[in-house]
Amino acid sequence: MASQSPKSPEQSEKNKQYDRQLRLWGDHGQAALESGHICIINANALGTEILKSIILPGVGAVTIVDDNVVSDEDIGSNFFLENTSKGLNRGSETLRLLLELNPAVQGHAVQEPPDQILQENPDFFKSFSVVIASSIGEKTIKGLAQHLWDIKVPFILCRSVGFLGSFRIQINDHAIIETHPENEQIDLRLDVPFQPLLEYLDSIDIDAVDLKDHGHIPWIVILYKAIKKWQTSNANRWPMSRKEKTEVKEIIQEFIRKDENGIPINEENFAEAIRAVNTALVPTFLPVKIQELIYSSHATNLTKESSPFWIMCSALRGFVEAEGKGKLPVKGVLPDMTASTDHYIKLQNLYRNQASNDAEIVYRKVQQIVTQLHCESISEADVKLFCRHAHDLHLVKGSNINTEYPPSSSVAAYIARFLEEPDVMMVHYILLRAAETFRSEHCRAPGEWEPEGDIAILKTCVSKLLSDISCPPFSKDDHIHEMCRYGGVELHTVSAFMGGCIGHEAIKIVTKQYKPVNNTFIYNGASTNSATFTF
Repeated sequence: MASQSPKSPEQSEKNKQYDRQLRLWGDHGQAALESGHICIINANALGTEILKSIILPGVGAVTIVDDNVVSDEDIGSNFFLENTSKGLNRGSETLRLLLELNPAVQGHAVQEPPDQILQENPDFFKSFSVVIASSIGEKTIKGLAQHLWDIKVPFILCRSVGFLGSFRIQINDHAIIETHPENEQIDLRLDVPFQPLLEYLDSIDIDAVDLKDHGHIPWIVILYKAIKKWQTSNANRWPMSRKEKTEVKEIIQEFIRKDENGIPINEENFAEAIRAVNTALVPTFLPVKIQELIYSSHATNLTKESSPFWIMCSALRGFVEAEGKGKLPVKGVLPDMTASTDHYIKLQNLYRNQASNDAEIVYRKVQQIVTQLHCESISEADVKLFCRHAHDLHLVKGSNINTEYPPSSSVAAYIARFLEEPDVMMVHYILLRAAETFRSEHCRAPGEWEPEGDIAILKTCVSKLLSDISCPPFSKDDHIHEMCRYGGVELHTVSAFMGGCIGHEAIKIVTKQYKPVNNTFIYNGASTNSATFTF
């Protein structure tokens, strides 16, 4: 047999560079990342740490929007600036040094304030996969958030002040096919085996197998035989309770052969079957969350503008109602097990072939829909990926940041409920928002000039925000004093931690893999506590 041709040096070097992340999101995930374009507003310490976390993995392009010049404070808190950068544009200088981390990434610097761009050239933001902003005023936040919501561009608003950090993800409906669940449920269909699998399972008689081959029977076969034997005296029901599953385990124990002294022979495949009782005896069903997706209005009322996700959901519904008989396509993935090579390959091919057949049916339905709607085609590879992960599809339904400026009644009630708890992280959200209001009204951070004198002013901002959500003032001013002592500074350790977190969230959004935070994350570097909230 001819040897395979070696990979090109460029491809080999790329795989070597991105080896670890390719194991997380695969070649297609890396391709999605490399086609992404992320906009960062303000290259402060937090902004550059975010950039570092997205440039190193190889995002396609970054654009920095920053009209500030480098100050001594920037040089003190930002590792990506030099003394020679002082007085120069902060975005351009940061970009110059950051791009040295990964020459494959393209970079652009725009030396205009974001509110000016928003007013004069709002289409500027349409080309980005994600827009991330820090250190912008309330007026800009509200205008930018509304515009990005309207054009359906994901937006991450982040803050880093002293020991506190936060980010808020604003995203319209965000569909995720590859959620990478920690405990993925195996899909064996032992309760409703498809015909080729049924024929294979029935063809094996455990009692008639030679002793030398007894330890190589796949545990799937052993488990299936035990269930069938259990069902003969249980009206063909499926074992569900703990007691019933214990009875199945006892039947498996009976299958184990014994030596001449009557001692059970230790065979790993039977031990695997016993262990699998608790995980594999899950009846095949259509999950409620998937049912909600495929019967939602997005999937039932398709238009030419419908996304590929909803078109595939519609095709999946057609499969479930017809060929699938109420079930999703077979995943086609077989877990590792102790078995002979022949048995394992046979089983593996059975599941793979069935998964391929199911995906082919869904693909044909997708093609019919695409033809009817006269929209862009969807590749067979994308449909196969969709079917492979159909059991774990997820939709994030985001909310507009403007619901917090001022808080709507539902947001206010949500915040008030959490503020009732002692030592809750929500108090830091209030402080960060109040500091934001202070900066917008006074063009400086609280405590930047007069730490003691700003306490009363910041307290007024806090009281106003608490009044908007019908909450009484803080019983103590400790948090307010602390915020004024920060003086608006960015601690690099906090910015570095937050930058890594926000960079990861941006990558999740661009690759459409893994579930992003929904929707607010708050971090206290002094206590190392963190919390997430969904407004």
